[in-house]
Amino acid sequence: MRLFKRPGRAWLPAIGMLAVAAVTLASGPAPILVDDFVSGLRPGWAEKSFKGHTLYTPVREDGRPALRAESRASASGLYFPVEFDPKSFPRVAWSWKVAHALSPGDERTKAGDDYAARVYVVFPSKWFWQTRAINYVWAGRQSAGAIWPNAFTSNAMMFAVESGNAKAGRWVDEERDVRADYVRAFGEEPTGAGAVAIMTDTDNAGGEATAWYGAIRLLPKE
Repeated sequence: MRLFKRPGRAWLPAIGMLAVAAVTLASGPAPILVDDFVSGLRPGWAEKSFKGHTLYTPVREDGRPALRAESRASASGLYFPVEFDPKSFPRVAWSWKVAHALSPGDERTKAGDDYAARVYVVFPSKWFWQTRAINYVWAGRQSAGAIWPNAFTSNAMMFAVESGNAKAGRWVDEERDVRADYVRAFGEEPTGAGAVAIMTDTDNAGGEATAWYGAIRLLPKE
């Protein structure tokens, strides 16, 4: 004896909706799009200047939406406030391209603290001097994989994701486990993150750099 009859056509839409709901529940939370620059800069970005102004311009580069950064002895970044739990969204993904890497000196020193491109995640604190950051940089001299404290503050840790000119002039896709990187850098689990930022800076050595940033996303736990 059949326990269930074959559904008629009237049931198909409902079954389809249930299937979609099941897939949605199984797939978990969707990625958080910080920006893909398709429509320029989305509302919410703000500038933080350390010296002068790096010029950030929405463009199409190699047929894809991007944000071009041009620095001439300047250092200003753009940050986008976005609160998220690194345990639920531990991964950050982005793409970038540089015209050339910088090699002004030792990036571990204040005189050499310049980068053709950097993407970083900020972990705010109620006490501003306890705010921490993970900086993913396109280094000039430090080897890819190197980690060191920022020359100006030990609350910012630098991760050389790319280095030198081997990949200069072409797009590179990146993905990092920011939660794991935070634990590696600071020896403890991160609290909530509060912003994602980008910066191309050449103020310390007085050089020039051009970079392009592609879509930036926060990815949920696998």
